[in-house]
Amino acid sequence: MDVRVNTIDSLLRRSASRTPNTIALRFADRDWTYRDLDDAVTRAAARLLSLDVAPGARIAAFGVNSDAYLIGFLATIRAGLVHVPINFALKAGELRYLLEDSGASVVLVDPPLRPTLDEVAGELPVIALRDADDSLLATASDGPVPSVEATVAATDLAQLLYTSGTTSAPKGAMMTHQALVHEYVSCLVGLDFAATDAPLIAMPLYHSAGMHVFMLPYLSIGATISLIEKPDVSEILRLVQERRIGSLFLAPTVWVPLANSPDLDSHDLSSLKKAQYGASIMPVTVLNRLRERYPDIGFYNCFGQSEIGPLACILRPEEHADRPASAGKAAFFVETRVVDGEGVDVPVGEQGEVCYRSPQLCSGYWNKPEATEEAFAGGWFHSGDLVTSDEEGYLTVVDRIKDVINTGGVLVASREVEDAVYLHDAVAEVAVIGTPDEKWIEAVTAVVVLKDGQSVGEEELIAFVKERIAPFKVPKSVLFVDELPRNQSGKLLKRELRAKV
Repeated sequence: MDVRVNTIDSLLRRSASRTPNTIALRFADRDWTYRDLDDAVTRAAARLLSLDVAPGARIAAFGVNSDAYLIGFLATIRAGLVHVPINFALKAGELRYLLEDSGASVVLVDPPLRPTLDEVAGELPVIALRDADDSLLATASDGPVPSVEATVAATDLAQLLYTSGTTSAPKGAMMTHQALVHEYVSCLVGLDFAATDAPLIAMPLYHSAGMHVFMLPYLSIGATISLIEKPDVSEILRLVQERRIGSLFLAPTVWVPLANSPDLDSHDLSSLKKAQYGASIMPVTVLNRLRERYPDIGFYNCFGQSEIGPLACILRPEEHADRPASAGKAAFFVETRVVDGEGVDVPVGEQGEVCYRSPQLCSGYWNKPEATEEAFAGGWFHSGDLVTSDEEGYLTVVDRIKDVINTGGVLVASREVEDAVYLHDAVAEVAVIGTPDEKWIEAVTAVVVLKDGQSVGEEELIAFVKERIAPFKVPKSVLFVDELPRNQSGKLLKRELRAKV
């Protein structure tokens, strides 16, 4: 291996060398020192390589947060393979598409999710992440530490991050080691991370924010990280108090119930100094309420998208007072432009699409050369986000150019939901939009025109759709109308529909 190589795996090796006896990860009743974690990753990597997979083979991961999930990611990287994280809420048909599109060679799975996987896995080798005698966690936890010498270059693919677009087919953003390592540096610089922060990670690791804005940057500097399976408000408050947590990232859909929790008054949050939010828009009223109640906590807005690692812009604590609704300024390794439909820079204050140039960017979309060419037209990456920019370079998000709904920090393609609704015999037309929601920030809402002489109730239609797509994509409500707004050429006017709803 080139002695100058800088990969994701090298970050863990360096931390294990510098601070071998420091606790790296705490999950459930298990603590892993950096030496323990490094050894576990090597054992797990050897297990993967024993399956005779080719260099660069894709390893799908279908599980919830756990130490086993993290070890699976790091082992995949150490073995010179490509990690494919899969949302654990997906149904069989959605899972099949990702396995087939990525060309996965092996699937790592949490045992409770095995029935869904078995519907579509076919002859794919499957390894349980935990809770089994032959699980990856069992392999990683004990025994001699083998030698694993996979050849990995900084330009090699590390992960395929699937992100929904305006069609029903998700796109796999090809993230290299060097792109993600650059992004980690942007996180360390812009979010003021320190090894003494004692961070708590509650958001899912299949999502790029949990893994690549928090878990890996913190591991790279030797922090002690607490990880929980899901973002339960009561558990979060308990751990902040008991473990003296100093850094906490939550999506707005978790910050909102936490801010309204009756348990706040009975918990000591004095250790918390850094609070990050992102993945969807934070209601300014909730943000201001938290800032007023906890003046010693510094709040950071983290804005971006999977294709850039995902951190693109940051609004720092000292910048919140004057512009609390802003998405902030470009991160350390990111350059931004705001352009019109012709790719020309728009004047300050006018709406346009934000475009990026950065070493953090993906190499393109897996198996989708046309989508790649379109996204990188003109030598910049086109984000699809409609923003305004002020004279100092602060961005404010106006809307998404494409019809993607950001519900609870997860992107949902409206067309995919529409396709599921259209399967009902009573539906003549449907438009799916995002509507403001106190909990989800944007709620998936279906506006339906029924066929003449047909009828279906809201609850019945929601139940019908729930059988076909993941729960987070299912409409929270259904509105029945006589017709959908269209222009003279017949194009559906979703913006007008949103305004009416």
